[in-house]
Amino acid sequence: MPIFGAFKKIDDMLNIALFGPPGAGKGTQAKRIVEKYKLAHISTGDMIRKEIAEGTEMGKMAADIINRGELLSDELVVNMIAGCIAHNKGVGGFLFDGFPRTVAQAEMLDEMLAKEGYPLKGLISIDVPFEELKRRMLERAKIEGRADDNEEVIANRFKEYNSKTIHVANHYKKKGVHFDIEGNRPVDEVFAAICEVLEKIG
Repeated sequence: MPIFGAFKKIDDMLNIALFGPPGAGKGTQAKRIVEKYKLAHISTGDMIRKEIAEGTEMGKMAADIINRGELLSDELVVNMIAGCIAHNKGVGGFLFDGFPRTVAQAEMLDEMLAKEGYPLKGLISIDVPFEELKRRMLERAKIEGRADDNEEVIANRFKEYNSKTIHVANHYKKKGVHFDIEGNRPVDEVFAAICEVLEKIG
């Protein structure tokens, strides 16, 4: 079933993915980008929490997997993405936040979008040194009372990122749609740099 069946063809549809390690500031920048460019924000984390809270079949399946301490399968995550895309009509494009996380997910996303003529125009990678990322996450843990942001968990998250997620950047570098953004500077400056890229590719 065509995912974009309800959409009119829009040649300049802006589909982008926001990429970077934990603590890079993706969530902060995503809100600004979505507001300025009128994109549909697709956050895998938000989607999974919503499915679980609503008690859907997919949510029950996701909760069971997460409670076993396992990662959701690429197929399950992509199915969630496909469902979210199908429910957003008439948007100027999509901002994928926290997705794709593996090369397999990237390949499935590419195929999904290519079939409808709306390829990913850019993977915006926010780069921040590890020590600064760790500092931010530990500070966030104090402010928000997040028990999952301690040194051991942070180390595990970066191990996962470096073993699986980082390869997504190389996948899009080969396609010529990967853009590096220096993220170790004020939020407004990072946003301005992202906008500069989006104006060029949009």
